Amino acid sequence: MHTWIKFCATTSLDDALASIEAGADALGFVFAPSKRRVTAEQVQAITAEIPENIQRVGVFQNEELERVLATTEQAGLTTLQLHGEETPAYMNTLRSRWKGPSHLEIIKTVLMDDSFMSRFSALAEDDRSFDAILFDSGAGSGKPFHSDLLAECFLRFGDDGMTGYKGRIIIAGGLNPENVGDAMKTFRPWGVDVVSGVEREPGCKDREKLKAFVAAVRKAEQ
Repeated sequence: MHTWIKFCATTSLDDALASIEAGADALGFVFAPSKRRVTAEQVQAITAEIPENIQRVGVFQNEELERVLATTEQAGLTTLQLHGEETPAYMNTLRSRWKGPSHLEIIKTVLMDDSFMSRFSALAEDDRSFDAILFDSGAGSGKPFHSDLLAECFLRFGDDGMTGYKGRIIIAGGLNPENVGDAMKTFRPWGVDVVSGVEREPGCKDREKLKAFVAAVRKAEQ
């Protein structure tokens, strides 16, 4: 088993290279409103210098289709993470209008709030418009996800659940080198996503935390 690891909110080439050296499978770049927000030009300069096998994930929130497509092309993205109220129709339109050389992967974020269960169940019933679901407590907030809600979700909508959803599940929200192992053992996700838990300060990665996070994930896999 190889758990997919994404270090999100990358803002510099140095941080990108440190994340890859630590063992990241994917780097995230935030184009949605955030103190870690970057431009297409900044990301283009980074993606031009990193290995092709590293996923380049652009994070958007309720953005116009044309801007998402233009940013994806200019920044050299391979994957979109949609953090707003994007519908299956919106995601299908993105894919149909994408003219890139390869399949455009889509990760749909579901926030762990009061309407979490209804939004997830609606998505799970129409899962052909995306490649993975990411459960998050808030974009880069460092706030832990609601483990009771997530446990209920896995019970009701897991492999043997009501909707039959068997796609990729990614967890995020307050993860760090100290707690990611327990989260993995409890929920056995396809992937994990982290921002503040591996930072020295907002927008700047901590090299030792990056390495410790990957080490904790690999240890939990065993």
